[in-house]
Amino acid sequence: MTRKSPVKRAFSASHSCHLSLHVVTRNSFYINCEGKNVLIAIATDAWYPQPNGVVRVIGTVRDRLVERGHDVRVMSPDKFVTLPCPTYSEIPLAVLPGRKVARWLDELRPDCVHIATEGPIGNAARSYCLKKGWPFSTAFHTKFPEYLQARTKLPLDWLYKGARRFHAPSGAVMVPAPAVYRELEGRGFDKLRLWSHGVDTGVFKPGPKDYVDLPRPLFMFIGRVTVDKNLPAFLDLDLPGSKVVVGSGPAREQLMRRYPETTFLLADGDAELARYYNAADVFVFPSRTDTFGLVMLEALACGVPVAAFPVTGPLDVIGPDGPGVLDEDLAHAAVRALEIDPARCREWALGFSWDRVADQFLEFLQPIIPDAAAPVDGSAPRVQAAP
Repeated sequence: MTRKSPVKRAFSASHSCHLSLHVVTRNSFYINCEGKNVLIAIATDAWYPQPNGVVRVIGTVRDRLVERGHDVRVMSPDKFVTLPCPTYSEIPLAVLPGRKVARWLDELRPDCVHIATEGPIGNAARSYCLKKGWPFSTAFHTKFPEYLQARTKLPLDWLYKGARRFHAPSGAVMVPAPAVYRELEGRGFDKLRLWSHGVDTGVFKPGPKDYVDLPRPLFMFIGRVTVDKNLPAFLDLDLPGSKVVVGSGPAREQLMRRYPETTFLLADGDAELARYYNAADVFVFPSRTDTFGLVMLEALACGVPVAAFPVTGPLDVIGPDGPGVLDEDLAHAAVRALEIDPARCREWALGFSWDRVADQFLEFLQPIIPDAAAPVDGSAPRVQAAP
């Protein structure tokens, strides 16, 4: 009997059935959330308590899916012996995770596998899936080739060749913004899927501006204090008022010594983070390498306009019509952004829903099809990829 059709996915965003995967093979197989949870395995090298955008995306999507009744299991560095990442000691890297990841997936028997990062855990999950013939999805959260080039000075083409090889077997490579999509497409990546990011507008919302008592206007950056964020491009600017940097990271101590006139602060949780956002008059985002920039959305949700370079990330979050100023002259952008109505910033952020992000994630998952024949020992069927 010949196959009637390839894998078909029918997706519904209703609360009664968030995911329906209909696979037509010799025997029809259904993964349907009506009466049955979808078991999703996520392998990630970035997880709590790391305070970064990748963790916020993965963690929030996980939470949204669990609220819908799906069963989401995460394999993360906290389950391993770890070593600090070279040049970025605050990121722990799992040591030899291959056997534990393989045992986890073998025992879990998930309906879908998503590999969120390209680190040791992500590589271990990728190797296992390839060995078993399982389909899987991946995500391109971070421009690691640019980050590695900044630290190692290796040719960017070599580094992208490695990234392309990592994602090549993926059934869906989720990318956060159209500009990133176009860049990766131009570098030979395929099976790209546009996967937007969101903001919690219940936590990040307009509030009092008196949390930081400094001369106005107050220009602020919030995020990881690393070389990749290009903070000197902000801190070297000749601006009126005050500059504030909120966040931790390996470059923080060096920048504090280099820029004693700048106020450096730390936030304890999202509630305090929102207070800092609200204290700002303009959020300055000097990064040239971020794939998206969730912090810009958080600032906008608090009614704070954005000043940034016209590069990937800001081009997708702000674009030509959003509540921000994109200009190669970052000082000019920062001063002009003072004129933007805070209400317009808030309205713009309300268009970025985490529920929509979760919907897209479900749509792009790659189903693993159970074997129609049960093993001779009478145990539950193993899982295998669609032929």
